[in-house]
Amino acid sequence: MSNHAQRRNYSRREFFIRSGLAGAGALSLPALIAACGGGSDGGGGGGGGAKTLYFENWPAYIDGATEADFEAATGIAMTYKEGYNDNNEYFAKVQTRLSSDKAIEADMLAPTFWMASRYINLGWAQKLDKSKIPNAKNLRSDLRDPGFDPGNLYSMPWQTGTAGVAYNIDATGRELTSVADLFDPAFKGKIGMLTEMRDTIGLILLSEGVDPSSITTFDDAAVAFEKLEKAKADGQIRQFTGNDYMDDLDTGNFAACVAWSGDVVQLSRDNPSVRYIIPEEGATSWYDTMIWMKGSEQSDSVAEWINYVYDPAHAAKIAAEVGYISPVEGVRDELVKMGGDAAMMAESTILFPTEDEKKRLRTFASLSEEEEAKFDEAFAKITGA
Repeated sequence: MSNHAQRRNYSRREFFIRSGLAGAGALSLPALIAACGGGSDGGGGGGGGAKTLYFENWPAYIDGATEADFEAATGIAMTYKEGYNDNNEYFAKVQTRLSSDKAIEADMLAPTFWMASRYINLGWAQKLDKSKIPNAKNLRSDLRDPGFDPGNLYSMPWQTGTAGVAYNIDATGRELTSVADLFDPAFKGKIGMLTEMRDTIGLILLSEGVDPSSITTFDDAAVAFEKLEKAKADGQIRQFTGNDYMDDLDTGNFAACVAWSGDVVQLSRDNPSVRYIIPEEGATSWYDTMIWMKGSEQSDSVAEWINYVYDPAHAAKIAAEVGYISPVEGVRDELVKMGGDAAMMAESTILFPTEDEKKRLRTFASLSEEEEAKFDEAFAKITGA
């Protein structure tokens, strides 16, 4: 999800909290008891003690029933908190403890894939007990064996999504199809760009015919930074934002902007003038993961949780609430079975991109620490972060 620690006041999921759409942050009674008991330090899965699980996730990123249903089904006292608001910020918060061979409070985290890679490479994530996760077989084939974690030994995707172009047709006066539309002089001063470097730069790279999944150095992406810098200097860009782009998109202050798929699913329910496309040049694809943290003893609880949310029926309940693309096969059929709004979501090409759209999706490349710093520094200079 996020990759620029100094960037914004709201994560994309915090928008739902501000809009009154979130209800998943409250802890059930067993979870409150577990939290008062100190989280995961008291033994657990495989250790003979009480079975507990502490999962720290992004805000408004789960439905309102899954936690309690999981506790009832497994007897595991769950602590679920929405404390993961920024990849780099959270990494900085836990870095000292983990680098000193000390466990953090949470058993599981939900970093975006590129940050999950960092945790794994540093030895701060533990191997999952896949023998106790039979539902891992339901993982979408396109998410198996990622380069940073062959065999998904250390990570399993939580939710996935795309970053493309959103627009308010009342403000544009026409349908949009391209990243190039963001640079149309007709929309000067009414364009929003994300403070998420990978998504903003990724889309511009695609518009320049550069595959963001293939870059290795800053020089490979320089053309995108130059184009972005010129657009800012020319007054094309109204603002670099986090999730607060939603308000401007809704009112038409932004004619168009770089946006996240799930956000627009939620917003368009109340404002059909707001639309989302995977541009003809392509869009970026990302996913947040679940990793088991170094020092946690809750192996069994972690496995049971992943197995539970990888049941298609359970995964569908989450997808219906959050509006992102589930990593679990079979969710579309389950949404149809649920009926009502959920069944309508089964027809959404935002949640279920067409085969042609899938071919246009690209994942931003993993960067070395040195190159990452160059990208962040250059992006911060342009955005003013």
